[in-house]
Amino acid sequence: MAEDGTTHHGAFDLSYLRHLPNMLTGLRLAAAPATAGLLSAGHFDAALGVFTFAGASDAVDGFLAKRFGLTSRLGRFLDPAADKALLLATLITLSIIGDVPLWLTLLVVLRETLMVLGLAAAALVQAPLSVKPALIGKLATVAQIVYLFMHLCALAFGFSLARAEPVASYALGVLILISGLYYLRIWFRAMRARPAVAADG
Repeated sequence: MAEDGTTHHGAFDLSYLRHLPNMLTGLRLAAAPATAGLLSAGHFDAALGVFTFAGASDAVDGFLAKRFGLTSRLGRFLDPAADKALLLATLITLSIIGDVPLWLTLLVVLRETLMVLGLAAAALVQAPLSVKPALIGKLATVAQIVYLFMHLCALAFGFSLARAEPVASYALGVLILISGLYYLRIWFRAMRARPAVAADG
C-alpha cells in the first residue's frame, strides 16, 4: 500500500477502517453509564463532554458507513442500541436528580418498552413488520437530543431553563406520543396482515 492510503492497483485500502465504526459504537455504549455516573456525582461539565463526544462519534460513524460502505450486521444492531442507551441513561439520570419532569421520562421509557415488546411479538408470530425509522421517529429523536443537550449545558454552565423548560418538555412529549402512536399503527397493520401472509405461504 502506498503512503497516500491506496494499494498498488490504485484502489483505496479500507482494511484499517473496517472496525472503526464498531469501535465508535462501543464507545457510545460505554458513554451511557459514564454520562449517568458523572451526572449523579455532580460532574456536569464532564457529563456534557462525554455526551457531546458520543454525539460526534455517531456522526463520524454514520459518515464512514455511508461514504465507504463500512457496515456490518453487528453494527446495524449495536448502533441504534447505543444511541437509545445513551439517551435513556441521560434522561433517566436527569429525572432522578430532578432536572427534567418525571412524566416525560416515563413517557419515553414506556414508548421504548412497548416498541421492544412489539418487535418481539411480531417476530414471534412472523408478522411482516419492517423495522425502518419513520420521519416522525427521527424528529422525536433529534428533539430528544437537543432537549438533553440543552439541559446538560444549563447544568454545566450554570444558567436557568425555568422559562424554556415547560414549553420544551411538552413539545418533546407531544412528539414522543405522536411517534409512539404512529409506530403502534404500523404494528397493528402488520399483525392484521400476518394471517394473510401465512395463508399465502
